[in-house]
Amino acid sequence: MARLLICFLALPFYALAQTNFLTTNPLAEQILLGNYNPAEYAASTVVTDPAAISAGLNSRIAPDSLKSYILKMSTFKTRNTHSDTLSPVTGIGAARRWVYRKFEEFDNQNENRLVVTYLQFDHQSTCGLGQFRNIMAILPGANPANNGVILVEGHLDSRCDVLCDTSCVAEGIEDNATGTALVMELARVMSAYTFENTIVFMATIGEEQGLFGAEAFAIYCQQKNIPLRAVLNNDVIGGIICGQTSSPPSCPGLDNIDSTSVRLFSFGSFNSKHKQLARFIKLEYRENILPQALVPMNVRVMSPEDRTGRGGDHIPFRERNFAAMRFTSANEHGDAKIVPGYTDRQHTSGDVLGADTDGDGAVDSFFVDFNYLARNAVINANAAAIAARNVPTPTDFTGTRTGGQLSVAITDPANTGVYRVALRTTTTDWDTVYTLTGATTGVFPCNPTGALFLSVAGVDAQGAESLFSGEKLVSTVVSANEPDAEAERNIRLFQNRPNPFDEATWISFWINEVPTYREAFIQIVDLQGKLIAQLPVELKQGLNETLYTHGYGVRGTFAYALVIDGQVVDTRQMVFAN
Repeated sequence: MARLLICFLALPFYALAQTNFLTTNPLAEQILLGNYNPAEYAASTVVTDPAAISAGLNSRIAPDSLKSYILKMSTFKTRNTHSDTLSPVTGIGAARRWVYRKFEEFDNQNENRLVVTYLQFDHQSTCGLGQFRNIMAILPGANPANNGVILVEGHLDSRCDVLCDTSCVAEGIEDNATGTALVMELARVMSAYTFENTIVFMATIGEEQGLFGAEAFAIYCQQKNIPLRAVLNNDVIGGIICGQTSSPPSCPGLDNIDSTSVRLFSFGSFNSKHKQLARFIKLEYRENILPQALVPMNVRVMSPEDRTGRGGDHIPFRERNFAAMRFTSANEHGDAKIVPGYTDRQHTSGDVLGADTDGDGAVDSFFVDFNYLARNAVINANAAAIAARNVPTPTDFTGTRTGGQLSVAITDPANTGVYRVALRTTTTDWDTVYTLTGATTGVFPCNPTGALFLSVAGVDAQGAESLFSGEKLVSTVVSANEPDAEAERNIRLFQNRPNPFDEATWISFWINEVPTYREAFIQIVDLQGKLIAQLPVELKQGLNETLYTHGYGVRGTFAYALVIDGQVVDTRQMVFAN
């Protein structure tokens, strides 16, 4: 996980683009472009039923396999991006060759259906000019005529406190052998199944030096017009122990254990394709995996794109308008700010598999929970499997609210015949997802007042959803509790979302016509009137949003107001509840 992303952005060489892109296996690029014969990669037994695939993924993803990959990664001593590339046993070169060979092994186990390649490129990084390689295993889709690509990624590189120190031991177990192991296990298991779209399993490098391995593939996809539909990034995804420090939104405190929650970070709020992807992932878990799960998981759709001041490999894709999100453990051991008194493991030589508590020379207390990591892998795999079906998303829709009823009309040239209708009010997640069958119009119950956000998806004949559309704000409100005069106000402050909330929340307001003004801000105070925060905002027509993050450990009711040129325009209350 990249240390403080802002530091990288301030460096002049960060802006230097990667060059000389090359897929070392020429077939790889043609598959990504959709130029191949799918019969050459067909499985002898084709399973397309989404329920059967979900059940198979849930049963076949193995904690022992994940453990074996992580144990091997610990033997390379360091996987710093700029470490030794020639040694057969230590450094990034040995690590990436081992991942490549494992991908080839999975290919041999699954009827030679994977295409294994490096993405090679040149880059001037923080630690000098070099040639670098991401490692990819590509599972060609069954329908190249309807070409689309799903990416599951995790960064292979590790680091100590000093960014370019290639001599220190940096096993990087939680950060990020766990993410790489997850990607590898998905390549092993998912390559037995057939999907309409192509799935790429990628271990990136250069994450710790500024996300440049992920950026290389994002630029490559942009330049080659590769139809990348969804990016699932996994970073710090297997640890369960909270450190003394961690970047907010954070975990409760030192040695807290959480092996049943996972955080989904993504950019934006209203009409964000990235948040919609995160919500889709949670929905697919809840409907396909949870009913058969031995240990239920709390899948948390987070408000911010990442932890405060931090960044990950999903960001270069989001910056290029590819839908992208990040999986991260609920608990994280440190914030990577190495200062006197720092005792956490992240970005130190202490980021290891576990501790030998009885002195017999063997680890007997693990910092990584392999069952927890396997459950997170299943969530990834199930979402990627449904997304890779490439069900058409309806091209348009409308929604009109009258009191407590919402009338929806869907435009769908593909005529899938079944649709999902998602409603959202004061939460980061959808409040309700309805199913509409045999019609493109329907009426559904809804909140009679307040902001209401609507999006839709198509459903195929086997019950699998498309990725959801962008959101629309249903702004027509007619009810006894919120009369027409309220709806017609020029500026309206909405209830924050989510509310109550634990770490961060979106505050939004609607403007019909932007007034002439000098300054505007959201002011947050406690109930005694003490100023807590003041967030500058730039007014624009339509929906305005700002993210407020307070981190962990605050409880109570607070007031927030939109203030324009010293005048309070509107006020509401919000609840801190962690």
